[in-house]
Amino acid sequence: MNKKLILSAFVLLAGISSNAQYTSFNRKEISNLKSAINSNAEIKKYYVSFQNAANAALNESPNPIDTIRSEGLLQGDPKKTATQNALKDMPKIYALSLVYKINGDKKYLAKAIEYFKAWATKTTPNGDPIDDTNLDRAIEGYDLIKEDIKGSDAAVIKEWWRKTGELEITAKYNNPERMTSKNNWNAHRLKIIGEIAWSINDEHLKQYAIEGFKKHLEVNLKADGSSIDFEERDALHYHVYDLEPLIKLCIVLRRATNTDYYSFTSPSGTSVEKSVTWLLPYVTGEKTHGEYTNSKVEFDRKRAANNEGGFKIGAPFDPKHGVNVLLLAAYFHPAFLDTAKKVLGTDEAYPSWQSVSNEMMRN
Repeated sequence: MNKKLILSAFVLLAGISSNAQYTSFNRKEISNLKSAINSNAEIKKYYVSFQNAANAALNESPNPIDTIRSEGLLQGDPKKTATQNALKDMPKIYALSLVYKINGDKKYLAKAIEYFKAWATKTTPNGDPIDDTNLDRAIEGYDLIKEDIKGSDAAVIKEWWRKTGELEITAKYNNPERMTSKNNWNAHRLKIIGEIAWSINDEHLKQYAIEGFKKHLEVNLKADGSSIDFEERDALHYHVYDLEPLIKLCIVLRRATNTDYYSFTSPSGTSVEKSVTWLLPYVTGEKTHGEYTNSKVEFDRKRAANNEGGFKIGAPFDPKHGVNVLLLAAYFHPAFLDTAKKVLGTDEAYPSWQSVSNEMMRN
Protein backbone atom coordinates (compact mmCIF):
# COMPACT_ATOMS: atom_id res chain seq x y z
CA MET A 1 0.00 0.00 0.00
CA ASN A 2 1.20 3.54 -0.76
CA LYS A 3 2.99 5.03 2.27
CA LYS A 4 1.07 8.30 1.97
CA LEU A 5 -2.20 6.37 1.96
CA ILE A 6 -1.17 4.46 5.10
CA LEU A 7 -0.21 7.70 6.83
CA SER A 8 -3.51 9.32 5.84
CA ALA A 9 -5.45 6.36 7.19
CA PHE A 10 -3.51 6.52 10.46
CA VAL A 11 -4.20 10.23 10.85
CA LEU A 12 -7.89 9.65 10.12
CA LEU A 13 -8.13 6.89 12.74
CA ALA A 14 -6.31 9.03 15.29
CA GLY A 15 -8.76 11.83 14.65
CA ILE A 16 -11.72 9.52 15.07
CA SER A 17 -10.28 8.19 18.34
CA SER A 18 -9.62 11.65 19.74
CA ASN A 19 -13.16 12.83 18.92
CA ALA A 20 -14.94 9.62 19.91
CA GLN A 21 -17.75 9.93 22.44
CA TYR A 22 -17.71 7.56 25.40
CA THR A 23 -19.36 9.74 28.04
CA SER A 24 -22.29 10.61 25.78
CA PHE A 25 -23.89 9.24 22.62
CA ASN A 26 -21.60 8.66 19.64
CA ARG A 27 -22.63 9.28 16.03
CA LYS A 28 -24.15 5.87 15.48
CA GLU A 29 -26.07 6.08 18.75
CA ILE A 30 -27.40 9.53 17.83
CA SER A 31 -28.61 8.07 14.54
CA ASN A 32 -30.33 5.23 16.41
CA LEU A 33 -31.81 7.72 18.87
CA LYS A 34 -33.26 9.80 16.02
CA SER A 35 -35.00 6.70 14.69
CA ALA A 36 -36.26 5.79 18.15
CA ILE A 37 -37.68 9.28 18.70
CA ASN A 38 -39.65 8.95 15.50
CA SER A 39 -40.93 5.46 16.22
CA ASN A 40 -41.37 5.22 19.99
CA ALA A 41 -43.83 7.43 21.89
CA GLU A 42 -42.11 7.02 25.26
CA ILE A 43 -38.70 8.02 23.91
CA LYS A 44 -40.24 10.90 21.97
CA LYS A 45 -41.79 12.14 25.21
CA TYR A 46 -38.34 12.44 26.77
CA TYR A 47 -36.97 14.20 23.71
CA VAL A 48 -39.83 16.69 23.68
CA SER A 49 -39.04 17.57 27.31
CA PHE A 50 -35.41 18.21 26.34
CA GLN A 51 -36.57 20.24 23.35
CA ASN A 52 -38.81 22.36 25.57
CA ALA A 53 -35.93 22.95 27.99
CA ALA A 54 -33.58 23.85 25.14
CA ASN A 55 -36.09 26.28 23.65
CA ALA A 56 -36.52 27.98 27.00
CA ALA A 57 -32.73 28.20 27.44
CA LEU A 58 -32.43 30.03 24.12
CA ASN A 59 -34.11 33.01 25.77
CA GLU A 60 -32.12 32.85 29.01
CA SER A 61 -28.62 33.88 30.02
CA PRO A 62 -25.98 31.66 31.62
CA ASN A 63 -25.72 31.96 35.39
CA PRO A 64 -22.22 30.68 36.28
CA ILE A 65 -20.88 30.98 39.81
CA ASP A 66 -17.33 31.86 40.90
CA THR A 67 -16.91 28.57 42.78
CA ILE A 68 -19.35 25.70 43.21
CA ARG A 69 -20.07 25.37 46.94
CA SER A 70 -22.53 22.79 48.16
CA GLU A 71 -20.60 20.13 50.06
CA GLY A 72 -20.76 20.41 53.85
CA LEU A 73 -23.32 23.21 53.83
CA LEU A 74 -26.80 22.96 55.30
CA GLN A 75 -29.90 23.63 53.25
CA GLY A 76 -30.63 27.34 53.39
CA ASP A 77 -26.99 28.42 53.53
CA PRO A 78 -26.64 31.39 51.11
CA LYS A 79 -23.60 29.85 49.38
CA LYS A 80 -25.41 26.58 48.83
CA THR A 81 -28.52 28.37 47.57
CA ALA A 82 -26.47 30.43 45.10
CA THR A 83 -24.79 27.26 43.85
CA GLN A 84 -28.09 25.43 43.46
CA ASN A 85 -29.47 28.30 41.40
CA ALA A 86 -26.35 28.39 39.19
CA LEU A 87 -26.40 24.63 38.66
CA LYS A 88 -29.77 24.92 36.96
CA ASP A 89 -27.59 25.67 33.92
CA MET A 90 -26.38 22.06 33.76
CA PRO A 91 -29.58 20.43 32.43
CA LYS A 92 -29.98 23.41 30.07
CA ILE A 93 -26.53 22.75 28.62
CA TYR A 94 -27.34 19.08 28.13
CA ALA A 95 -30.71 19.84 26.53
CA LEU A 96 -29.19 22.38 24.13
CA SER A 97 -26.42 19.97 23.15
CA LEU A 98 -28.72 16.98 22.67
CA VAL A 99 -31.31 18.88 20.66
CA TYR A 100 -28.58 20.27 18.40
CA LYS A 101 -27.27 16.75 17.72
CA ILE A 102 -30.77 15.52 16.93
CA ASN A 103 -32.08 18.32 14.72
CA GLY A 104 -28.87 20.05 13.57
CA ASP A 105 -30.13 23.58 14.19
CA LYS A 106 -27.02 25.63 14.98
CA LYS A 107 -28.87 28.09 17.19
CA TYR A 108 -28.80 25.37 19.88
CA LEU A 109 -25.09 24.81 19.32
CA ALA A 110 -24.33 28.54 19.59
CA LYS A 111 -26.31 28.83 22.82
CA ALA A 112 -24.65 25.76 24.35
CA ILE A 113 -21.23 27.24 23.55
CA GLU A 114 -22.33 30.51 25.16
CA TYR A 115 -23.13 28.61 28.35
CA PHE A 116 -19.85 26.70 28.26
CA LYS A 117 -17.78 29.85 27.71
CA ALA A 118 -19.54 31.63 30.56
CA TRP A 119 -18.76 28.82 32.99
CA ALA A 120 -15.23 28.24 31.69
CA THR A 121 -14.28 31.89 32.09
CA LYS A 122 -15.95 32.56 35.44
CA THR A 123 -16.02 29.36 37.48
CA THR A 124 -12.81 28.37 39.25
CA PRO A 125 -12.51 24.63 40.09
CA ASN A 126 -11.90 23.87 43.76
CA GLY A 127 -11.01 20.17 43.58
CA ASP A 128 -13.97 19.14 45.74
CA PRO A 129 -15.58 16.08 44.09
CA ILE A 130 -18.89 16.50 45.91
CA ASP A 131 -19.17 19.93 44.33
CA ASP A 132 -17.82 18.86 40.94
CA THR A 133 -20.10 15.83 40.69
CA ASN A 134 -22.84 18.31 39.78
CA LEU A 135 -21.10 18.88 36.42
CA ASP A 136 -22.21 15.51 35.00
CA ARG A 137 -24.78 16.86 32.57
CA ALA A 138 -22.44 19.58 31.31
CA ILE A 139 -19.67 17.05 30.64
CA GLU A 140 -22.12 14.85 28.74
CA GLY A 141 -23.29 17.88 26.78
CA TYR A 142 -19.73 18.87 25.96
CA ASP A 143 -18.92 15.35 24.80
CA LEU A 144 -21.90 15.50 22.45
CA ILE A 145 -20.87 18.71 20.68
CA LYS A 146 -17.09 18.95 21.22
CA GLU A 147 -16.28 18.29 17.56
CA ASP A 148 -18.48 21.25 16.61
CA ILE A 149 -16.75 23.72 18.96
CA LYS A 150 -13.98 25.49 17.08
CA GLY A 151 -10.99 27.79 17.58
CA SER A 152 -10.46 29.76 20.77
CA ASP A 153 -13.81 28.65 22.18
CA ALA A 154 -12.70 25.03 21.97
CA ALA A 155 -9.37 25.80 23.63
CA VAL A 156 -10.88 27.77 26.54
CA ILE A 157 -13.56 25.19 27.30
CA LYS A 158 -11.22 22.21 27.00
CA GLU A 159 -8.68 23.85 29.31
CA TRP A 160 -11.38 24.46 31.92
CA TRP A 161 -12.28 20.78 31.87
CA ARG A 162 -8.61 19.79 32.05
CA LYS A 163 -8.03 22.01 35.10
CA THR A 164 -11.15 20.61 36.76
CA GLY A 165 -9.89 17.05 36.29
CA GLU A 166 -6.30 17.76 37.32
CA LEU A 167 -7.33 19.64 40.44
CA GLU A 168 -9.40 16.66 41.54
CA ILE A 169 -6.10 14.78 41.69
CA THR A 170 -3.93 17.45 43.36
CA ALA A 171 -6.38 19.13 45.77
CA LYS A 172 -6.09 18.66 49.53
CA TYR A 173 -9.20 16.47 49.57
CA ASN A 174 -7.24 13.73 47.80
CA ASN A 175 -4.66 13.40 50.59
CA PRO A 176 -4.19 9.67 51.41
CA GLU A 177 -4.40 10.56 55.10
CA ARG A 178 -7.94 11.85 54.71
CA MET A 179 -11.07 9.72 54.58
CA THR A 180 -12.09 11.73 51.51
CA SER A 181 -9.49 9.81 49.51
CA LYS A 182 -11.23 6.53 50.35
CA ASN A 183 -14.96 7.09 50.80
CA ASN A 184 -17.74 8.26 48.48
CA TRP A 185 -15.76 11.43 47.75
CA ASN A 186 -13.22 9.35 45.87
CA ALA A 187 -15.94 7.51 43.95
CA HIS A 188 -17.25 10.86 42.70
CA ARG A 189 -13.69 12.08 42.09
CA LEU A 190 -12.89 9.10 39.87
CA LYS A 191 -16.17 9.42 37.98
CA ILE A 192 -15.57 13.10 37.20
CA ILE A 193 -11.95 12.45 36.20
CA GLY A 194 -12.99 9.56 33.96
CA GLU A 195 -15.81 11.46 32.27
CA ILE A 196 -13.51 14.42 31.59
CA ALA A 197 -10.57 12.21 30.56
CA TRP A 198 -12.36 10.59 27.64
CA SER A 199 -14.28 13.73 26.74
CA ILE A 200 -11.09 15.76 26.21
CA ASN A 201 -8.89 12.75 25.33
CA ASP A 202 -6.38 13.30 28.15
CA GLU A 203 -4.10 10.28 28.64
CA HIS A 204 -2.95 11.24 32.15
CA LEU A 205 -6.51 11.55 33.40
CA LYS A 206 -7.49 8.30 31.68
CA GLN A 207 -4.72 6.37 33.38
CA TYR A 208 -5.53 7.91 36.74
CA ALA A 209 -9.20 6.96 36.44
CA ILE A 210 -8.43 3.31 35.63
CA GLU A 211 -5.73 2.79 38.24
CA GLY A 212 -7.64 4.82 40.79
CA PHE A 213 -10.74 2.70 40.26
CA LYS A 214 -8.83 -0.51 40.93
CA LYS A 215 -7.30 0.91 44.12
CA HIS A 216 -10.63 2.31 45.23
CA LEU A 217 -12.27 -1.11 45.21
CA GLU A 218 -9.64 -2.23 47.72
CA VAL A 219 -10.24 0.54 50.26
CA ASN A 220 -13.87 1.48 49.74
CA LEU A 221 -15.89 -1.69 49.22
CA LYS A 222 -16.12 -4.73 51.48
CA ALA A 223 -15.87 -8.38 50.48
CA ASP A 224 -19.43 -8.97 51.73
CA GLY A 225 -20.67 -6.23 49.38
CA SER A 226 -21.11 -3.45 51.92
CA SER A 227 -18.95 -0.30 51.93
CA ILE A 228 -16.94 1.85 54.31
CA ASP A 229 -19.51 4.59 53.71
CA PHE A 230 -22.29 2.37 55.03
CA GLU A 231 -20.07 1.46 57.96
CA GLU A 232 -19.23 5.09 58.73
CA ARG A 233 -22.66 6.65 58.15
CA ASP A 234 -24.94 3.70 58.98
CA ALA A 235 -26.98 4.78 55.98
CA LEU A 236 -27.84 3.03 52.74
CA HIS A 237 -28.13 6.53 51.31
CA TYR A 238 -24.33 6.71 51.29
CA HIS A 239 -23.86 3.21 49.94
CA VAL A 240 -26.07 4.32 47.04
CA TYR A 241 -24.13 7.58 46.77
CA ASP A 242 -20.98 5.47 46.48
CA LEU A 243 -22.28 3.11 43.82
CA GLU A 244 -23.91 5.62 41.48
CA PRO A 245 -20.65 7.33 40.42
CA LEU A 246 -18.77 4.03 40.31
CA ILE A 247 -21.30 2.49 37.92
CA LYS A 248 -21.28 5.63 35.75
CA LEU A 249 -17.51 5.32 35.54
CA CYS A 250 -17.80 1.61 34.72
CA ILE A 251 -20.08 2.48 31.79
CA VAL A 252 -17.55 4.99 30.42
CA LEU A 253 -14.71 2.50 30.89
CA ARG A 254 -16.64 -0.30 29.21
CA ARG A 255 -17.35 1.89 26.20
CA ALA A 256 -13.84 3.35 26.02
CA THR A 257 -11.68 0.31 26.81
CA ASN A 258 -13.99 -2.64 26.08
CA THR A 259 -13.26 -3.90 29.61
CA ASP A 260 -15.97 -4.82 32.11
CA TYR A 261 -14.94 -3.05 35.29
CA TYR A 262 -18.43 -3.48 36.74
CA SER A 263 -17.71 -7.15 37.46
CA PHE A 264 -13.96 -6.63 37.94
CA THR A 265 -12.95 -8.25 41.25
CA SER A 266 -10.12 -6.85 43.37
CA PRO A 267 -7.53 -9.08 45.08
CA SER A 268 -9.53 -8.74 48.31
CA GLY A 269 -12.70 -10.02 46.62
CA THR A 270 -14.55 -6.73 46.28
CA SER A 271 -16.44 -5.54 43.20
CA VAL A 272 -19.08 -3.04 42.17
CA GLU A 273 -21.29 -5.91 41.06
CA LYS A 274 -21.09 -7.58 44.48
CA SER A 275 -21.96 -4.27 46.21
CA VAL A 276 -25.01 -3.80 43.97
CA THR A 277 -26.13 -7.33 44.83
CA TRP A 278 -25.69 -6.52 48.54
CA LEU A 279 -27.94 -3.46 48.16
CA LEU A 280 -30.62 -5.23 46.11
CA PRO A 281 -32.80 -6.67 48.94
CA TYR A 282 -33.06 -3.19 50.49
CA VAL A 283 -34.30 -1.78 47.18
CA THR A 284 -36.83 -4.57 46.65
CA GLY A 285 -38.06 -4.19 50.25
CA GLU A 286 -36.98 -7.66 51.32
CA LYS A 287 -34.80 -6.00 53.96
CA THR A 288 -35.20 -2.69 55.80
CA HIS A 289 -32.78 -0.34 57.50
CA GLY A 290 -33.15 2.64 59.85
CA GLU A 291 -30.88 5.35 58.46
CA TYR A 292 -28.08 7.20 60.33
CA THR A 293 -28.87 5.69 63.73
CA ASN A 294 -25.22 4.98 64.48
CA SER A 295 -23.57 7.48 62.13
CA LYS A 296 -20.08 8.56 63.14
CA VAL A 297 -20.40 11.86 61.26
CA GLU A 298 -21.62 14.95 63.11
CA PHE A 299 -22.87 16.59 59.90
CA ASP A 300 -25.57 13.91 59.65
CA ARG A 301 -26.99 15.04 62.99
CA LYS A 302 -26.81 18.68 61.92
CA ARG A 303 -28.83 17.95 58.79
CA ALA A 304 -31.41 16.05 60.84
CA ALA A 305 -31.66 18.99 63.22
CA ASN A 306 -32.12 21.26 60.20
CA ASN A 307 -35.13 19.11 59.21
CA GLU A 308 -33.67 18.27 55.80
CA GLY A 309 -35.71 15.74 53.88
CA GLY A 310 -34.26 12.23 53.73
CA PHE A 311 -31.86 12.72 56.64
CA LYS A 312 -34.04 12.01 59.67
CA ILE A 313 -32.19 9.82 62.17
CA GLY A 314 -33.69 6.32 62.26
CA ALA A 315 -36.08 6.86 59.33
CA PRO A 316 -36.45 3.73 57.18
CA PHE A 317 -34.56 3.66 53.91
CA ASP A 318 -36.88 4.40 51.00
CA PRO A 319 -36.37 1.69 48.34
CA LYS A 320 -37.03 4.23 45.58
CA HIS A 321 -33.85 6.04 46.60
CA GLY A 322 -31.89 3.01 45.42
CA VAL A 323 -33.64 2.60 42.07
CA ASN A 324 -31.12 4.73 40.18
CA VAL A 325 -28.41 2.22 41.08
CA LEU A 326 -30.45 -0.50 39.38
CA LEU A 327 -31.19 1.67 36.36
CA LEU A 328 -27.46 2.35 35.94
CA ALA A 329 -26.50 -1.27 36.58
CA ALA A 330 -29.06 -2.35 33.97
CA TYR A 331 -26.52 -1.26 31.37
CA PHE A 332 -24.59 -4.39 32.38
CA HIS A 333 -27.52 -6.54 33.54
CA PRO A 334 -30.73 -5.60 31.68
CA ALA A 335 -32.86 -7.68 34.08
CA PHE A 336 -32.39 -4.95 36.70
CA LEU A 337 -34.69 -2.76 34.61
CA ASP A 338 -37.64 -5.01 35.42
CA THR A 339 -36.76 -4.90 39.12
CA ALA A 340 -36.55 -1.11 39.03
CA LYS A 341 -39.94 -0.89 37.31
CA LYS A 342 -41.53 -3.03 40.00
CA VAL A 343 -40.13 -0.81 42.75
CA LEU A 344 -41.34 2.29 40.92
CA GLY A 345 -44.72 0.72 40.24
CA THR A 346 -44.65 1.44 36.52
CA ASP A 347 -45.09 -0.60 33.37
CA GLU A 348 -43.36 1.97 31.16
CA ALA A 349 -40.63 0.41 29.01
CA TYR A 350 -38.34 3.36 29.77
CA PRO A 351 -38.92 4.66 33.30
CA SER A 352 -35.99 7.08 33.02
CA TRP A 353 -33.70 8.69 30.46
CA GLN A 354 -30.97 6.40 31.80
CA SER A 355 -32.94 3.40 30.54
CA VAL A 356 -33.14 5.02 27.09
CA SER A 357 -29.40 5.73 27.20
CA ASN A 358 -28.65 2.15 28.19
CA GLU A 359 -30.47 0.78 25.17
CA MET A 360 -28.88 3.20 22.72
CA MET A 361 -25.38 2.64 24.12
CA ARG A 362 -25.64 -1.15 24.36
CA ASN A 363 -26.62 -1.31 20.71
